[in-house]
Amino acid sequence: MRLYFLTLFFIVSGFLFSQQVVSKRDSLAVVKVLFEQQDHWNKGDIDAFMEGYFKSDELVFSGASGPIYGWEATRDRYKRIYSDREKMGELKFDVLHLLALSPTVIQLQGKFYLTRTIGDAQGFFTLNWIRVKEKWYIISDHTSASTL
Repeated sequence: MRLYFLTLFFIVSGFLFSQQVVSKRDSLAVVKVLFEQQDHWNKGDIDAFMEGYFKSDELVFSGASGPIYGWEATRDRYKRIYSDREKMGELKFDVLHLLALSPTVIQLQGKFYLTRTIGDAQGFFTLNWIRVKEKWYIISDHTSASTL
């Protein structure tokens, strides 16, 4: 009887905690927004870059200095730290992994490269995306720089 319950537990756990596959349609939509952000950044347009983020007080950006809450605070942070084209440099994203957490939530792990005359930067990020009215937005961004 004990073996029966252990077997049942592992089968049910496998279904409950298994990773869901991201549909092709959703993965293309998320990656499209990400690379639109890359293009906006490389044009020096932080306001357009921010359109990929969910315009809400629920948005959270976590970096080396801790979490920042809200769309406006996140935009203000970007504008303060990347106040000119020299600081913004040229941005390139690599998508490493996509994972569906639910039908309306996707997690994306990636890597960024920032090429600048003042010194290059690179690092990793994890973005949680939510679907709102058939459009995908970043609701949580955790970005960490790594040494070159």
